[in-house]
Amino acid sequence: MPADIATLRAAYDGQVRNLVSCIAAVPVDVWDAPSRLPEWSVCELAFHTTEVPNTVVWALLESPVTDKAQTIAQYTAHWRTAAGEIADRERMAARDVGREAVIERHASALATMSAALDDQRGDPVVRARRGPIRLSDLMVTRVDELVVHSLDLSASVTDLAPVVIDRDALGIAVRMLTAILAERVPGRSVEVRVPPYAAVQCIAGPKHTRGTPPNVVELEAVTWVELATGRLAWVDAVDDGRVRASGDRADLSAFLPVLG
Repeated sequence: MPADIATLRAAYDGQVRNLVSCIAAVPVDVWDAPSRLPEWSVCELAFHTTEVPNTVVWALLESPVTDKAQTIAQYTAHWRTAAGEIADRERMAARDVGREAVIERHASALATMSAALDDQRGDPVVRARRGPIRLSDLMVTRVDELVVHSLDLSASVTDLAPVVIDRDALGIAVRMLTAILAERVPGRSVEVRVPPYAAVQCIAGPKHTRGTPPNVVELEAVTWVELATGRLAWVDAVDDGRVRASGDRADLSAFLPVLG
């Protein structure tokens, strides 16, 4: 198995353990309460996370393919149009599902994905639900989704200790989301820094080649994930100091969220 897939798998395993530990502690009286995602309950959000590894299993069953792989930015561009369909399907499937059943589903889905990856050699192009993509890139999206929904659960059940975010998983999510921004809004006029994980240049305009670029956006990793996925508004993050933006072009609001 390629080293990058092994690394992605380890990050996935670490984050799913943290997420399941929190799901197990969700009080019964808030299980059916609204989550921070519009029209999703805590139960539906938790159930949805059990489907995250199934995308990999399904893709491996359809593989390998000879199609040209999409980039992660191209692949995830299909998510927005599919959001309604996904939400309807998950709400229907999550009816009357309790915490124990969700935890069992997580264990079963993780075991199935692990077995499928154990049998895999190389890093093929696979046919995932939204088109062809490298297996390693598909795994990146799975790690990202776990990180994002772990943050969603923490924001939805505030009486619990927040879900611990695995450091490696957070780095994978940050690098994925900054890479999408750089691909969709190419250029060298603004540098986005998310230490210690990523720094990318983006947005067309005057090119800066020496020293510190005149337009810099710097922010912490979780803040970037929340901004890039539409959980946090740019103006709010700037106003409360979570985003430090310098330069007259250092405004990303027109390009966010990169996933929605």
